[in-house]
Amino acid sequence: QVQLVESGGGLVQPGGSLRLSCAVSGRTFRNYAMGWFRQAPGKEREFVAAVVRSGSTTYYADSVKGRFTISRDNAKNTVYLQMNSLKPEDTAVYLCAAGALPVNNEDGYDYWGQGTQVTVSS
Repeated sequence: QVQLVESGGGLVQPGGSLRLSCAVSGRTFRNYAMGWFRQAPGKEREFVAAVVRSGSTTYYADSVKGRFTISRDNAKNTVYLQMNSLKPEDTAVYLCAAGALPVNNEDGYDYWGQGTQVTVSS
């Protein structure tokens, strides 16, 4: 079994930054592609970003491209999401996920964290 625990969420003003972390335990971290998704109240879960096992290639949703950066540290079993230039529409629960491939579909991930709340408001 794989356990994922997100942290780093909070309240930030528009234009601000946050860095989310997702600590992974239970299996060999480097065997998994990692993804970040988000879910706002009343909306479906949507893909945010993904990174391959080595960290060498990343993928982003158009809505966050140029503002968010996904990265991973395989020595620390942790994946990160650096979020800059935050907008009110970025408000959501952010969840990390582990799977075989860095796809943009939640069905492609086998393990999920509980999520961390990000609120962008003045």
